[in-house]
Amino acid sequence: MFTGIIEETGTIQTVTDLDGGKEVTIAAPFSSELQVDQSISINGACHTVTECDDKTFTVQSVEETLRKTNIGGLAKDDLVNLERSMTMDRLLDGHIVQGHVDTVGTIKAIEKEGTDHLLTIAYPEEHRNLIVGRGSIAVDGISLTVAREAVPEFTVAIIPYTWEHTNLKDKQEGDTVNLEFDVLGKYVARNLEVRSEIRDT
Repeated sequence: MFTGIIEETGTIQTVTDLDGGKEVTIAAPFSSELQVDQSISINGACHTVTECDDKTFTVQSVEETLRKTNIGGLAKDDLVNLERSMTMDRLLDGHIVQGHVDTVGTIKAIEKEGTDHLLTIAYPEEHRNLIVGRGSIAVDGISLTVAREAVPEFTVAIIPYTWEHTNLKDKQEGDTVNLEFDVLGKYVARNLEVRSEIRDT
């Protein structure tokens, strides 16, 4: 479990094809503090550390992860958002993020508004019931608030600190981002769906 508060950005060192997946090695400032089997969020997708040393760590992405996220498009020198799993002694500064990416969105527009940046992101319309104005959403692992919604797009406002300390500063229109909708909203939507199915039987 994560909070959506990015600890560091890492730089992709190598990407190696595996049978149905990929092995990715990332240089990160906290690599020396990691342990094998530790969970880590990479652009919002939960991975398990398989190797680590003082400068880098390695994870493996299975076919399911590559299919549902933008991890399969990573290449050498790309910047990725990193967050280690939450511990009970840490404040929940963002929101509950599972590291289970729901879908991939596409950046349609990047606008400057004062000191902030506005990102408008298109997403598959089938998820429209999970987008709530002023609700939480994880974008490439970053806990953000939906500022505006206009199906099948939504807009988030990025403060200067987040812009400079995440991979968003390298994003361009047309780039993809991993989206994880608020887990509480998903439970509510599922509950309503089941109740509707029961009424119809």
